[in-house]
Order: sequence, then structure tokens, then C-alpha cells
Amino acid sequence: MIRILACFVTLFFCVVPVKARTVELTLSPAKASEAVKKYHLLPTADEQTDSDALPLYRKAIESLPQDSQRDKISEWLKMPPQDLPSAEVKSTLSQFGSTLELLRQASLSKRCNWPAGEIAAATEDLSKYRELAFVLAVQARLQIAQGLFDQAFSNIRTGIVMARHLGEGPTLIEGLVGVATGALMCKQLEEVIQYPDAPTFYWALQSLPRPLIDLNKQIELELADLKKQSDPLLRRQQEEQLKPSHDRVRVIGKRLDRDVAALQCLEAMRLYAGKHNGKFPDDLSQITDLRIPDNPIDQKPFAYRKTGSKAVLEAPAPEGGTDREALRYELNLKE
Repeated sequence: MIRILACFVTLFFCVVPVKARTVELTLSPAKASEAVKKYHLLPTADEQTDSDALPLYRKAIESLPQDSQRDKISEWLKMPPQDLPSAEVKSTLSQFGSTLELLRQASLSKRCNWPAGEIAAATEDLSKYRELAFVLAVQARLQIAQGLFDQAFSNIRTGIVMARHLGEGPTLIEGLVGVATGALMCKQLEEVIQYPDAPTFYWALQSLPRPLIDLNKQIELELADLKKQSDPLLRRQQEEQLKPSHDRVRVIGKRLDRDVAALQCLEAMRLYAGKHNGKFPDDLSQITDLRIPDNPIDQKPFAYRKTGSKAVLEAPAPEGGTDREALRYELNLKE
């Protein structure tokens, strides 16, 4: 397991790049209303069904077409929604109708019963979950381009729930795939909030649990398994081998929470602009009617500064990380 985890952490960094996330966004002011508080990124109790999500995910994987056009879908994820070849994207996504419906059903399930222990990683083709997440993200991007924000939000929510379900898996491998899925869905929310008629998702983001995915549970299970090792010298050696990977995994999980918190800050800024003649606040402390979250990595406020009509929101790299792991939003406001 030690070797598998170390290799997967390396692979994870290839899937979710750790180079600096400098994101330029042009935001649209937003209005608060009771209607926008209806949005939830996790299903409410009355929406949930008394079913197990895992068989539905497996059926969704089985329903993937043999020629799922992964390369095209990956390229479309790099394009701004408005630049998508909409007719081609729509035609391609028509192959995934049953897949998307199964994912929607899975997202409403009360539980996701993973097989116990390392057998889960052996029996699940986790790369297929990445493929499912890509399809959800492209579907959401097409809907964003079409102005179908409620439908896009529904697909993003399905992805967030799948991320949480993966995060409940018995090994860190499932958990890391879940974090990657959650990060991908956050990027789709970045796209939504740039559109003039997009509703605010401030309250949806605020209501998400923190941490969104708790990888400490799987770490504790791995360490508990090591305690079964009768040779204390070998046990200590294995713990030392795992520690660097465990430390990196914790940072990865906190980075996802940081991305969620930063998006909540952006939504608070949109709401402020909606009430103050389309202007950013001079300082985040001026937003007094909404909670402004701290950066979960260091428990400090996000750095913020306004220059004329522009603003920057940023967070430093995690302790022990590199400058490439910092987050920086360069922001404009639509007039």
C-alpha cells in the first residue's frame, strides 16, 4: 500500500496541476433574494432516496460508450464556455444520456457503501470516475454557454456529491480522486459567476461542510493497520515512509477547502457590488452582512486589495509547499 499511495500522489499532481493558479475573472454584480437561497450543493433530506450510490456509479461506468471521445472532452474543458463548438458538443454528449441520468440518481442516494479495505481500490476502476467527472463538467459548460444556469448548477452539484462519495471510500486513493473531482467542479462555478444573469451561489457554498472531503479518516485507517505489524522496528520504518505522502495528502484536501472558501469570497464580493453601484469593496471588512471565510490552510484572511475598478484576491502557498501552489484571482467587474 505504501508504494501504491506514493505513486498515486504523484499521479494526482499530474491530474490536478500544482502550478500557480492565477485566474482572471470578470464578475457580474449579483442580487440577493430568497430565490437564490434555494440552491444547494448537496441534496436536502427530502430530496434523498433510500438507495446505495455505488451500484449506480458502477452502472454509469458500464454505460460509458466505447468511443467516449476522451481527447475531445479534455480539450473542451480547456475552452471558455462561449467558445465551445456547441453543435458538436451537444452531439457528443447525446451519447451520455443514460450515464448522466445514473449519476443524477446516485447523487440523491443516502449512502455509498464501498467495499471494505484495500479491496475497494482493487475492484474499482477509479480512472472511470475521472471520466464521469469530465462528462459532467463539459455538460455544465455547455449549459453555462446557453444561459441554462440551473441545469449547469445541477450537474455541478452531481459532481460535488460524487466527490464526497469518493471521499468516503476506505482508502486514500478514492479520497484523492474525490478531491480532484471537487476541484474540477469548483472551476465550473468560476465560469458561471462571470455571466451577467447568473444567480449567486454564496449560500450554497457557505452551507458546504468543512472539510468538504476528510482524508484524515483514511490516514487513520492506514496507521491503524500498521499497528498490527508485530515488529516495532518495521512498523516505525513504514510509518516514516508514509509520513511524506500523508502530509501531502492533507495539503491536497485543504487546497480544495481553500478553493471553496475563495469562491465564497468572490460571491460575497458580487453581492456587495450588486448593492453598491457595481463596485468592489475597498476592503473585505466592508462586507458586514455576509460571512467572509478565512483561508482554511492557514486560518488567516485571504489577501485582498482593490486598485481602481480591479481587485485581487489571493492566498499564499501552503506551509511546506511551493510558490506554485498559491492561489490568485485577478478580478474585473462588468459594468
